[in-house]
Amino acid sequence: MFKTYIILLLIIFCSPNMFSQDLFRIQGGGDKYSMNFHQINNLIVIPVEINGKELNFILDTGIDKTILLNLKFSDSLELKNIEEIEINGLGKGKPLTAYKSKNNSTKIGKVVNFNHLIYAVMDSDFDLSAKMGININGIIGGDLFQDFIVLVNYSKKKLTFFNPKEYKYKKCKNCEEIPLKFHQNKPFIIAQIENENQQKIDVKLLIDSGGGDALWLFEHSSAYINIPNKYFNDYLGRGLNGNIYGKRGRIPKLSIGRFTFENVNAAYPDSTSIVSVHDHKERNGTLGSEIIKRFNIIFDYSNKKITLVKNNKAFKKPFLYNKSGIEIFYGGEILVKNVKNKKSGFNINRQQNQIYIDILNYYDYTYMPSFAIASLRENSAAKNAGLKVGDIILEINDNSIYDQNIENINYLLSGNEGKKIKMLVERNGVKLVYKFKLKSLL
Repeated sequence: MFKTYIILLLIIFCSPNMFSQDLFRIQGGGDKYSMNFHQINNLIVIPVEINGKELNFILDTGIDKTILLNLKFSDSLELKNIEEIEINGLGKGKPLTAYKSKNNSTKIGKVVNFNHLIYAVMDSDFDLSAKMGININGIIGGDLFQDFIVLVNYSKKKLTFFNPKEYKYKKCKNCEEIPLKFHQNKPFIIAQIENENQQKIDVKLLIDSGGGDALWLFEHSSAYINIPNKYFNDYLGRGLNGNIYGKRGRIPKLSIGRFTFENVNAAYPDSTSIVSVHDHKERNGTLGSEIIKRFNIIFDYSNKKITLVKNNKAFKKPFLYNKSGIEIFYGGEILVKNVKNKKSGFNINRQQNQIYIDILNYYDYTYMPSFAIASLRENSAAKNAGLKVGDIILEINDNSIYDQNIENINYLLSGNEGKKIKMLVERNGVKLVYKFKLKSLL
């Protein structure tokens, strides 16, 4: 049964379409189309219109289909030709019930598809919006990359879709072409890592722009992929089938073609969380957006290659991680006093031969986003200080966080070891202050 707050008009007949194939094209027959994107927590967010309803989607090279997620009352839309199915993904848990829907009108600016296949997942626990701080309605990926040559310009936060038949490569001495391999329509590259024993290992990695980490490595996929001596247990994220846990550490080097990164953060998911990838025995892990964003990339599925050029704004930035142990999620909007718009006045009160002047302050109140603690790492600085899951964060180091986003807060909590953190939180209507220092675990 659907949740009561979800309205879907399930239409079981097929409306006439101009095109019978599930293909994206540029409306008007242009050779290219460019659009801006938002980058949130390393991920690319774009507007996608489904059957006339504009929604927010993550652009994800790690999937080969379009998936709708956690639709709410305000996101109600029409889906066509519904068929109930079960799907598998990462995480511990049972397969999810989903709905396969054909013949959907899909628009991304001037990129259109009037016959698009979409999968709708109704599990309310899979909520990307809470992790991102804005409403996220789905994931789109492989379908787009298969039909275009796509330039992802992270430095300018711009996407350009090119007609593959008309695209011509320009000479670029600073570019590096990397061959692609495909498994179940998903792109893989061969990279090289160096472990703590200075052994160099070729690894086959899924290119996953929808994964926020730098690198995931599967410990049992190679005898030379071992968990480093320094590591900590952590929550790694949520897959379609549940939470993913594992260990976090660092590897000395990662090389992609002639580009090399040092002291790279690496996560090692528990084997029980990645059962669905065990059938691809050649796969050693995942290359995530913390690495991908350090390039501007041309994805060319038709010629089985990507072209990399440095994103100079991000290439040399250090690899950070959250040293507080706090996992933050979007907690909805709350009514907040706006101290910047304070207005003052006075009131004169005469009593017998005395005059009393009362100074009055007036404030505007407005709804602002709030952030709460979703989970706390065991033995972390924040948990040992007394913070609890569900605490609403009001201030960090005496600064309000209402005008911040999750990415900025996580960056603050990824500072240098010993950095002092003072956190004002609200718990059950009571305001509490906690202090702790960031602690390095690697």
